[in-house]
Amino acid sequence: MTSYMEVNETINTPEAGGESPFISAAFTGKNSFWRYFTGVIAPFLAANLIGGLPLAAVIIASALDGSAIPQKGTMPDFEAMGINLNLGFVLNVFPFLIGLLAFILLVRPLHNRTFGSVINGGRKVRWGRMMFAALAWIAVSALYLLYALKSDPGNFRINNTSNSLIVLALLALLLIPFQAAFEEILFRGYLMQGFAVLARNRWIPILSTSILFGLMHGFNPEVSKYGFLTMMPQYIFFGLLFAVLTMFDDGIELAIGAHAANNIFLTVLVTHEDMALQTPALYEQIQIYPWEEFGGLILQSLIFIAILALVFKWKDIRKLYARIIVPAAEVSDAIDAG
Repeated sequence: MTSYMEVNETINTPEAGGESPFISAAFTGKNSFWRYFTGVIAPFLAANLIGGLPLAAVIIASALDGSAIPQKGTMPDFEAMGINLNLGFVLNVFPFLIGLLAFILLVRPLHNRTFGSVINGGRKVRWGRMMFAALAWIAVSALYLLYALKSDPGNFRINNTSNSLIVLALLALLLIPFQAAFEEILFRGYLMQGFAVLARNRWIPILSTSILFGLMHGFNPEVSKYGFLTMMPQYIFFGLLFAVLTMFDDGIELAIGAHAANNIFLTVLVTHEDMALQTPALYEQIQIYPWEEFGGLILQSLIFIAILALVFKWKDIRKLYARIIVPAAEVSDAIDAG
């Protein structure tokens, strides 16, 4: 039986005259602009208008006495409102579940192809890869956190050692994979494939989805605190990291695993006052140094990619920039059709 840890599918290289399943899948459905526009906007609307209802109800209830709603950046300050931070965490993550559900329901009627085609071209989901990426990212992140605690211990304080930390860990393990999956499916799956159809190369989908991913996080409280030009490189770099994983591995499982692991790690272990998700984490970081953090992120990412490249035997760098060549027999007659 072939292990998930092996490169267990034959993935065509760019010069072979064919394309890998993940890239080819986009060319087999209906791909006119209005379909992609609907496929992006509708899940966001569902997430905010439907998924945001519980959060809106809690905020409205807290303001019935006429008091102003306290905020941290662009996010509600649950602690100042007297709302349990674990409840606030659930309220903030719930919209992503609704957005993901909306997207799953829309893919087939919009594009005449399966939801699985957005994951990895329609093959079985490679759960082992997802788990390996999560564990590898957590290991690298833990080493970096230990270094930060040792080199600057005065910048961290114990924030929570109560049972609420256990509850938070369970909630994070349960909910954050859906949040990360929604973002990865939308950006590194759906839009990556859409830009591949449009550009017929690999570097434009990598770059364009990373920029859009960064801009989506432009309303995070960290941006208000430290500035757009300071924080945006970090968000875009994260997008580039996940896009590189997707192109090398011909699917988004590694990206989902790493993304979920990063968010779970930060949610449970480290918080700071300007963090988008305010949680009762184990540590609170007192002072943030954005450019130093960015340097640490780059180092972590390089180590992480090196581990994956060694394990999965990635060798062909052209997967990141080569022209996309799809045999005519694989292309649907419905491309660019209404």
